[in-house]
This record gives sequence, structure tokens and C-alpha cells, in this order.
Amino acid sequence: MRTTEQYINAMHRLDANLYYRGQKIGRDHDDLQQSIGVLGHTFAAAADPATAELCTATSHLSGETINRFCHVHQTTDDLHRKQDMTRTLCRHVGYCIGRCMGIDAVNAINAVSFEAEKAGDGATAYHQNFLKWLDRFQKEDLVAACAQTDVKGERLKRPAQQADPDAYLHVTERTADGIVVRGCKVHITQSAVADEILVVPTRALGPEEADYAVAFAVPADHKGVKQVIHPHNMRKRSRYQRGFDFGAVDSTVIFDDVFVPWERVFLCGEHQFGGLCALLFALFHRHSYSGCKPAIGDVILGLAALAAEVNGIEKTHHVREKLSQIIQVSELGYAAGYTASDMGKPEVYIPGMGSVPFGPGACIPNSIYCNVGRCLTGEAVFHEQEILCDIAGGVPATFPFEQDFANDDLRPLLEKYVKRNTAISSEDQIRLWMFFGDMTVSSMGGVMNYGSYHGGGSPIMEQIAITSQYDIELRKQMVRRLAGMSGV
Repeated sequence: MRTTEQYINAMHRLDANLYYRGQKIGRDHDDLQQSIGVLGHTFAAAADPATAELCTATSHLSGETINRFCHVHQTTDDLHRKQDMTRTLCRHVGYCIGRCMGIDAVNAINAVSFEAEKAGDGATAYHQNFLKWLDRFQKEDLVAACAQTDVKGERLKRPAQQADPDAYLHVTERTADGIVVRGCKVHITQSAVADEILVVPTRALGPEEADYAVAFAVPADHKGVKQVIHPHNMRKRSRYQRGFDFGAVDSTVIFDDVFVPWERVFLCGEHQFGGLCALLFALFHRHSYSGCKPAIGDVILGLAALAAEVNGIEKTHHVREKLSQIIQVSELGYAAGYTASDMGKPEVYIPGMGSVPFGPGACIPNSIYCNVGRCLTGEAVFHEQEILCDIAGGVPATFPFEQDFANDDLRPLLEKYVKRNTAISSEDQIRLWMFFGDMTVSSMGGVMNYGSYHGGGSPIMEQIAITSQYDIELRKQMVRRLAGMSGV
């Protein structure tokens, strides 16, 4: 497995295909270092005796110990550990750990490439291609990002109906050596600081949309791949250092007639598997969210409780009620994810068919509970921000800048007037309100709220999945019997 230093050095060696504020930059740019620090923590945690057991796994390919972020889940215990690893590491960095998207795509492609190759009766080598890629991915302990979301053009039109066919990424040419693809994927988190980009479809596809049913992997600096990046960083500090400087970076990833060799292609043209690939990535990612969002809830709870303590209102009824609401959302989301892990099987839900065996035997979390957990916690994002705003008052929005506390004339006066709770030092109160502002009223805080709400699919997508997969007819039949109605 790699060390944090080896990962950082690998990032600095990548070709400069990133565009930031109109300029081409490399991964050594200052505004990318907080994001690199977040991903770097996943390597440190795998080497730390306190978290190594949680953050490593045994490869089903080689039998070697690998980073769990490179692992294909073989058992329900693997799913449990992935969820707990995600919650633990998100607690460490204070927000998204940034490496889930890649491994969620790996697990989706593992199943879909197997089924697509099997359906082709030997005409393709999708799964064999994937296993060779996966072996290298595991042995080199690489970071992958998942590029799923297309720009989509006119939202009420399907891919084949768009005025511009490039509104969804698609295959433009097939050769003896590989394929050429064109299109754009948006909101791609951490692809700027990843080794590889895994591309999967974004929706179900019809027979006339076979060119859009494509899944593959390319290096993050591959020829023809252009990343227009948007970093989200915490404000820099010089005097009041944080315990961890969180950062994330999103990319608009443009595939400008990109050539992909066949050995890196895992699906190409089998439209019936395009939607399943999209569904499975979303499913695995919603399962990861049941570790990530409870961890964010833990941070939000700590912020709310400390703000209440500093303000001297921690024992009031309305504050306790609001803290209870945060706890309920976090733990219900975690419980749903834990249940999804425990009910995991090598099966997938297919409309009209129900749950059917799918893939080479790896474990897939239960869809209903993945979607229930993601929906409950996603819908609560802005209500939690309202709770923080209510408890804190206006302080985080207008708090003096760090430089003001460095001014010799101002410092003693500011330390005097920012102090509310006499049992807590002025310096600790200053640090709390600065961090509170980082998490709630900064540019980064606003962006991450959007990410918490939409990441893994907006709540409406989970609601659709829940109602389309849940056996509502069975419940209707129960009521018919209880009510003594006809047709029982």
C-alpha cells in the first residue's frame, strides 16, 4: 500500500491538464493542497495501528492486504466495515473523505462487466479487462474518481433526442484498438486529485442509445481529458490553526475525442446494462452516504452543542430538542445503512423481475434501506443548518477576521468582548466561532451543503427508487384482509 507521501508525489507527476480561473495548472497548486490532504489521510489511516483493521481488507484477487478503498465487497461484514470506515474517516477530516466515489464505481462495474460479458457469450472481454485493471488498481493503491453525471442538455429529452448528441457522453468511433468518446461529466468530486477516472452511464438507456452505454477507466491526466476545476477550501489561518484543514475539489471533466484502449473498456453498447450500471453506482454510493452523512451529523451536533455551551443555553428545552433532532437523523441514517449491509446479497433489483442474482458473487447492499437512509439524511441537510443558525445566532456571519486578533491594539479588546462563557477561554471561543464560520457561512460551507443534499442523488431520486421497489401491493392486500374487503 502507498504512503501519503507517495500519493502526493504521484499527484505532482501528473500532466497539467487542470484549468483553474482560466489558467492551466498542475496538482502542486496551492488551492489543491487541502483536497490532497483529505485523500492523503486515507493512506495514513490504513497504516495507523488504531484504524488499520478497519481501513484494510484482503483482496479476493491476490489474497494480499489492500486498502479497503480498493476492495470489492465480498461479504456483509465487508459492507459493515466500509460503512464504519467511512464514518470514522469523515469524522477525522470533518466532512467528505473523498475516496468513496471511486470504490463505489469499482463495485458497480465489477458486477455489470461480469453480466455484460456473460450475455455476450464470449464476444467481449469486459470483465477480464476489468479484473486486470482492478489487480493493478489494488496493488498500486490508486485513487479513483467516478464520472457519472452528464450535462444532460434539455432535461425532458432523452440522450438520443438531444439537439447536441454530446449532451451525454457517448462513443463516436470504434476501432480495432479501442474506442473514441466525446462528452462532458459534471460535479465530479476529487477527480482533479485522483489517479484514475472511472466513467459510468448516468441513466437507463434504450436500444437507440447504445453509444451512450459505455463504462471505462482512464488516467486522470489522459490525453484529451480536460478538467475545469472548482476547489472548495477552508480559509487559511496563521495564528489560530485548525486540527485539520478540510478541502474538496469538483471538476467539469471534458472528454474531447478521447481514445480509450479496449483493455480499459468495461461496457460498450449493451444498452440494457447502461441503466443497471448507473443504478448500481448510485446504490453503492448511497450506502457510503450512510457512513459519511452520520459523520457530518456528528460534526454538526458538536458545533451545535458547543455553540449552546458558549452562549450559556445548553440546558434549555428548545436546545435539547434540536440536538435530539440532529442525533435522530444521523443515527437513523446509520441504522438504515447498517441494515442495508446486513441484508446484502449478490443480487440486484430489476423492475418487473424483482431481486435477481447479479455479478460474480460480490455483496450488494439492500436497495430499499440504502435509499431510505440516504433520503432521510439528505432531506435534513438544510434543517440542520437552520438549527445551527438558531443556536449560534449571528456571531459566525460577522465574526472578526483572524488578522484583527493579531492587531496589538485590538486583541485585548476583542478577547474581552467575544468572551461569553467565563468557564471557557477566550482563545477557545475564538477558535470555535472561526471553525463554525468555516462550516456554515463560508463559500466552502455553502458548497458542501449542496453536496450533502445532492450527492449520491437528490432526495427525489431515492423516493422514486423506494416507491418503485417497495412491495406496496402486499401492504394493500394486508389492509384489504384486515378491513374485510373483497378480492383477498
